[in-house]
Amino acid sequence: METPYNKRNIIYSNSLEKMKIAIVGVSGAVGQEFLRVLDERNFPFDELVLFGSGRSAGKEYTFKGKKYTVKELKHNDDFKGIDIAFVSAGGSASVEFAPTITKHGTVMIDNSSAFRMDNDVPLVVPEVNGEDAKVRPRNIIANPNCTTIQLVVALKPIEELSHIKRVHVATYQAASGAGATAMDELVNQFKQIVHNEPVIVEKFVAQLAYNVIPQVDVFTENGYTKEEMKMYHETRKIMHSDVEVSATCVRVPVVRAHSEATWVETEKPVSIEDARKAFSEGNGIILQDNPEKKEYPMPLHVAGKDPVYIGRIRKDISNPNGLSFWSVSDQIKKGAALNAVQIAEYLIKENAL
Repeated sequence: METPYNKRNIIYSNSLEKMKIAIVGVSGAVGQEFLRVLDERNFPFDELVLFGSGRSAGKEYTFKGKKYTVKELKHNDDFKGIDIAFVSAGGSASVEFAPTITKHGTVMIDNSSAFRMDNDVPLVVPEVNGEDAKVRPRNIIANPNCTTIQLVVALKPIEELSHIKRVHVATYQAASGAGATAMDELVNQFKQIVHNEPVIVEKFVAQLAYNVIPQVDVFTENGYTKEEMKMYHETRKIMHSDVEVSATCVRVPVVRAHSEATWVETEKPVSIEDARKAFSEGNGIILQDNPEKKEYPMPLHVAGKDPVYIGRIRKDISNPNGLSFWSVSDQIKKGAALNAVQIAEYLIKENAL
């Protein structure tokens, strides 16, 4: 059974002065998703400025019937008068251009990992810790890692029932997590196999078609990958919690939408009935949990949608204080562009720009 998604309807005040916004890195997969999300949610602005690399400069994109030309990102005063900049140009560009973007008061909502663990930069998922976005000494707000966003949205309703002590999570990450060229590579690999052609591997450490790769990002000294350690550190920061998180991140031959198998241990036992009710009422969640009728979230059906879908809820038979569940969410949408836009919507709603 699929319960209604309690998506907040954004009603902007008539007295709100519309804004000037920017997208940095508009030509990438997330940059293009920003355009779609801003359109879908009818985000209020008077002016839109698009930025990209020298390679992207001069390209034209049509948004709401109007053509926009991409400007090259440079160290100048182009951000003067811009209220919010949605930035998805990679970590090195974010670090280099953050002072330029923010020096005239622009709020930089950054999609890279560059600032996520900085003490003076809030790391925000609006359904979980939106109020953190109000305190931003450097005028930078970090968008968390896609797998972390999906995880903490799911953890929040359980945390409100009983403090979560420990989380084990295995991710099943789509090609979309590595960008538009990675999605193209997966599709092309399937074509190459069908036509008995050499399989080209460039974006991943191995062929992804008809395969799974138990590595997302590079390995660290403790044997975990950077992606897995992001889930540990970012979850604790967002939830203001001492929760212990152990993750195994796996790339799977799915084009778009990540899945996660999650085990949580709470301080007190949480019943299946209470967990299901909490998920059904949770912000940004759709409960799809009817295994008898083979109804549960799958990336094929979740791609392009806003919420985090949750199903397969059950007690952990190895732990009396444990719960297990399955979640699926669109990595490019909620895992990146949508979350950033929701941060901006929260700031508008709270008059906190």
